[in-house]
Amino acid sequence: MHRRRRTALVLTAAIAAAAPLLTACGNDARPGAAAVVGGQRITVSELERRVDEVRAAQRAAVRNDAQYQQAIAATGTLTRDTLHTLVLDRVLHRAAQDAGVTVTRREIQQMRTGLEQQAGGAKALETAWLQQYGIPPQRLDENLRLQLEAQKLAEKLGTDTSRPDFWKALSKASEKLNVDLNPRYGTWDVQKSSRVDAKTPWVRDVTAAQAQRTT
Repeated sequence: MHRRRRTALVLTAAIAAAAPLLTACGNDARPGAAAVVGGQRITVSELERRVDEVRAAQRAAVRNDAQYQQAIAATGTLTRDTLHTLVLDRVLHRAAQDAGVTVTRREIQQMRTGLEQQAGGAKALETAWLQQYGIPPQRLDENLRLQLEAQKLAEKLGTDTSRPDFWKALSKASEKLNVDLNPRYGTWDVQKSSRVDAKTPWVRDVTAAQAQRTT
């Protein structure tokens, strides 16, 4: 499982810099949009739906409220991680396209089958991905495509996903896509292909309070 864990962690670790769900005082410069990537909007409602998917999966995977609260505490940056993932997915896909990299449905299924065998079954794999990476079962195949694109892009570049050449390709893709985050969610660092927290006094973090109200 070491190779699988390392591959997934490379990308999920890169997701670690995104801002919590924020509330702004004043007018929103991008009404309804959490981010714009390549001219396409990632709406706030889409972001919220994706967060809700994870919370619902976490709720279904535990036996009681105490365990659910522990799961929430362990994924306290879920909203920012989710937005970063949504943006990074598009950036990586563009970088893969630019390099002529494609991933087939068959390759995804083969990867999933192998991981299920290692994890001890489909349910065990889904649980592991939810607990370790915050990926709900219905998004597992999407995440595996992301992992495969990253692997194949690195191979095409003659490097690996931890090396500067790989991230340079993502940086170029970020620049081409002109990634633009709503100021409430920070900014996008093109060089690092990473979300950066906003340093503005007029935003306040309400993630924890909202999570408590949903329990």
